[in-house]
Amino acid sequence: MLSIFKQSLMIQPMKPIIFLLLFCGFVACTPEKTTSGISEDKTREILDHHWVAFQANDLEATMEDYTEESVLITPDATYKGLEEIRENFVSAFAAFPKDSSTLVLDKSVVVKDVGYILWHATTPVFTLSYATDTFIIQNGKIVRQSYAGVAN
Repeated sequence: MLSIFKQSLMIQPMKPIIFLLLFCGFVACTPEKTTSGISEDKTREILDHHWVAFQANDLEATMEDYTEESVLITPDATYKGLEEIRENFVSAFAAFPKDSSTLVLDKSVVVKDVGYILWHATTPVFTLSYATDTFIIQNGKIVRQSYAGVAN
């Protein structure tokens, strides 16, 4: 009788441990919840729109992708808000004249709300052998962007 009582005592404490292990196993196997409001399809749509608008030197279409809270970081300056970002693109479009420049998209990657492009360009004045932009896109707008490039 004593041995049955000891076994009963040993089994009882194991039940919470087994439940805990099963619960943890279930939680660990549950697919990761996506962050609310993030759509890779929307990120891709905005990234593609931005590239097409940039290639076309279309200032208004390019600016549609930004908000007053957007920030663009380049090696030369940080642009905050629509007015400063617009000034950057006015200069960029002057550097990449539509009719005499070739811009080539080498790679485009989207993961959740992050877009990344790798590209190169040839203009009448210089060759951009390597350029990269990284974007954070939320609610259909570019909220953060960084750019770097190597000109020859």
